[in-house]
Amino acid sequence: MTINDLRGVLKGRVLLPDDDGFEQAATAWNLTVRQPVAAVAEAADADDVAALVRYARRAGMTVTAQPSGHGASGDVQGLILLRTGLLNEVEVRAQERVVRVGAGVKWGQVLAAAGPLGLTGLAGSAPGVSVTGYTLGGGVGWFSRKYGFASDSVRAVDIVDADGEPGRVTAESDPELFWALRGGGGDFAVVTALELELYPAPVLYGGRVIWPEHRTREVYDAFLEITAEAPRELSVWINRLQPPGAPPMVTLDLAYLGEAAQGEDLLARIDKIEGAISDSRGVVPVADLGDITAEPTDPAPSIARAELLTGLDADAVELLLAKPVEPLINVQIRHLGGALAEPGGGAGASGAVAEPYLLGLLGLGLPHAADATRAKQAEVVADLEAYISGRKPYTLLSPGDTAATSFSGSALARLREIKRARDPHNVFRANYPVLG
Repeated sequence: MTINDLRGVLKGRVLLPDDDGFEQAATAWNLTVRQPVAAVAEAADADDVAALVRYARRAGMTVTAQPSGHGASGDVQGLILLRTGLLNEVEVRAQERVVRVGAGVKWGQVLAAAGPLGLTGLAGSAPGVSVTGYTLGGGVGWFSRKYGFASDSVRAVDIVDADGEPGRVTAESDPELFWALRGGGGDFAVVTALELELYPAPVLYGGRVIWPEHRTREVYDAFLEITAEAPRELSVWINRLQPPGAPPMVTLDLAYLGEAAQGEDLLARIDKIEGAISDSRGVVPVADLGDITAEPTDPAPSIARAELLTGLDADAVELLLAKPVEPLINVQIRHLGGALAEPGGGAGASGAVAEPYLLGLLGLGLPHAADATRAKQAEVVADLEAYISGRKPYTLLSPGDTAATSFSGSALARLREIKRARDPHNVFRANYPVLG
């Protein structure tokens, strides 16, 4: 059996390294990540996924599934890259407050379908990210302070197991695998569809406020005051931005799951800061949630690093503001806490996040800038060493990280036991494998 035999197995397209279009099909969303895979298989449907897994099992090969290429690590030498973008059905069952999504669906599609019904899923900041990839890794987004990880909202998972057999996994049918799939990554099965709980969102208030750099101290002071008392419905993120070719600036990104008048009251502290360049605060349709941060929607070369902070006091702020952002593009702090720190009894593998803040460092990954970006990220982390916990959610891992940094010792041991039992021949490999 050779890799060429794969063409006769699937209805969908199969591309090998010598084929036109292979490089583009194998490209990760982050263009700094190279994916030296043996083949790219584009599944036409769930039956194609099962056929591919059976082929890989017989051929002694490994499958790595990437709906959109977000979160890729590059650790895919000689693997079969499975693209599930054609599994793109979205079914909202409004009475049940449940949405069923195929493995290729992106968050923007869910929000567009659920928003007009007064509902939302637990999306992140970028509508182009796949629901499945985001959710399998946990998923930390705008409404996580209120409802926790996106993975904890999963109600059922359609999979193909390591023998190529389709199945449906719920808390009742297979509690161990159900736990692992919700936040443990894609190491245990290929997911072909998810059913997730939706949440009431009759009104959403939010937006972005931008000030020039010289207001940074005032904006940080406001950020600390607001987050000290913020209800779980309110999420606030602060950014020190250095856009290429533009002056530095500071922004607050805001989302409040409630009435506009209440949101305005909670954020009245912002109005005391003069000199705003722009202020987009207002009622935000759920379908337009991604407009708050307006993150890039096309693949780009970037280098990101995330760290959890055990606190954010005056000394930490001094360290954050002491040096310029450059050569980074963004130094971001997200307020966490709330439900993330107190998961319910039915939570998945993501567990709890006790740390109240998340540090995000983003820079260009272009050849002339990559070394400087990494060096600056390391410098910021070293400056904040006393505040960095050393762990981070799976969904925020980046090349160079391992799954071991995401889980407690007992949770990692449990995930590894499930992996060995469910996939003893390593038919599946996640972006960050639990046995890696």
